Amino acid sequence: MNLSLIEQNLIKQIRIRYGIVGDSKLMQDSVSRLIQAAPTDLSVLITGDTGTGKEVFAHAAHGLSKRSKRPFISVNCGAIPETLLESELFGHEKGAFTGAVDRREGFFEAAHSGTIFLDEIADMPVGTQVKLLRILENGEFSRLGSSSVRKVDVRVIAATNSNLEQDVNKGTFRRDLFFRLNAVRIKLPSLAERTEDIPQLISHFAAKACEKLSLDYNGIAEEALNLLKAQPWPGNIRELKNLINTAITLEGIGFISSEMLAPYIPHALPPHSTSNISDDRSIIPHPKNNEPQNYELELIFRSLLEVKNDVSDIKHYLRTLTIDLKDFKDELVRKSAAEENFPGDAITTISEDELKLEDMEKKLILTALRRFDGNRRLAAGELGISERTLYRKLTEYGMTK
Repeated sequence: MNLSLIEQNLIKQIRIRYGIVGDSKLMQDSVSRLIQAAPTDLSVLITGDTGTGKEVFAHAAHGLSKRSKRPFISVNCGAIPETLLESELFGHEKGAFTGAVDRREGFFEAAHSGTIFLDEIADMPVGTQVKLLRILENGEFSRLGSSSVRKVDVRVIAATNSNLEQDVNKGTFRRDLFFRLNAVRIKLPSLAERTEDIPQLISHFAAKACEKLSLDYNGIAEEALNLLKAQPWPGNIRELKNLINTAITLEGIGFISSEMLAPYIPHALPPHSTSNISDDRSIIPHPKNNEPQNYELELIFRSLLEVKNDVSDIKHYLRTLTIDLKDFKDELVRKSAAEENFPGDAITTISEDELKLEDMEKKLILTALRRFDGNRRLAAGELGISERTLYRKLTEYGMTK
């Protein structure tokens, strides 16, 4: 894309104003797209790897829009638990959930007439995506715990390092929401795709770091520059910025050399080895069989074994309970026979039909009450239960009269 001199000057001014560094063609294309989209009210989707500067572009899109004097609210959807995200975005009424002691407005209400930046949009739960789609379509939403409909005028800028097309195909992201957010897409290149911008980025970050420390920035040695250009930079611009800031701050030097950088450049990890370790060198012997294990089948067998153990425990418990009940019956017969010393309440024989738990409990309660002339407190003590429990049992068996 051939840019006119006016467009080139405009891009330069915007880069300086918002700290967008780099003259590579990919960056010029991204900034040109930003200039086209910013004055409109269209939704913007900013994509790119982690650390490529998506939030910087979101700030620039807001600052170059007609909403620049209004609020700019930034929300990291991946940093807020799913259970709280809906409440944070749309607000809630008092008592809407446990802990909602007051009414609270959400981020969308706070951003009214301004811009809301939804970073890591791919991490938004599908249920919350439905509410976001409603706002994008007609500006309407409801607070959590409320049935009343509210309206807001908010421009939405979203960002993600995920492939939303794949997320749509997997069903984790709504197709209709993707189309609404993707009205304008700005793709930010990784640092590996724009290595020609590395010298400018180094000078930019180093000058700022030296300014904070009251140091003079005296440039970078060619060996150090080549060393930094050769790095993979998986963290992109953010990783480069952190390395430069850390090195200058800790070394206190305004000139970047390869010796200065050496302690701060992460060493490459050794290649992964899959060779077997001999048994005589291992704390835990390695299996000789190298055939792949069927872990799912093993898990099923293990679950069945656990169920079998549980069934055995239940059978053992039932056998123990049967023995205890027999002992209880024998003890009841013994105690009933001992009541012959109390006139009118002797129970000399108990048939098998009478040996029901409810009937036995009634008989024990009656015996205790008779022994203590109806004194419930003493009877409860004899039975080993509380007076309140005794009263509940009397009510349950219709014996309160």
